[in-house]
Amino acid sequence: MIGTPLPQSLAEIAEEFRSASNDLKLQLLLEFSDELPGLPERYEGQLDKLERVDECQSPLFLVVEVDDGASLADRRVHLYFDAPAESPTTRGFAGILHEGLDGLNAEEVLGVPDDVPMRFGLAEAVSPLRLRGMAAMLARIKRQVREKSAP
Repeated sequence: MIGTPLPQSLAEIAEEFRSASNDLKLQLLLEFSDELPGLPERYEGQLDKLERVDECQSPLFLVVEVDDGASLADRRVHLYFDAPAESPTTRGFAGILHEGLDGLNAEEVLGVPDDVPMRFGLAEAVSPLRLRGMAAMLARIKRQVREKSAP
């Protein structure tokens, strides 16, 4: 795929999706949905501490934590999501972003290209509206990383 390279963790996931049939892509999304970790105790029942992603068809909330460090390359990013179990596609997108971005440094997360949702080959398997939700999640993640990494 031409364009800015993805971090290795996200590139591997993208390749897995691109090489799968549409039916298998939906199965992979369900697996990522099932594997999405729950919120840590400090956020349970406190959605007001998370940001809602209104572009998602289902209620999805996220929060980003950024470790301290001398530079963006020294600051690890941690992602937390809340999405209802009855919204497997939305949870699947969150699961992909969690698996692909959680634990990377702030510089790597900020360098992720905005067109990431299109790199998974999901346009044939899910609606453009749903892909817009994933793009909105990424935009919110990057904005929170920038805000929480500012001096």
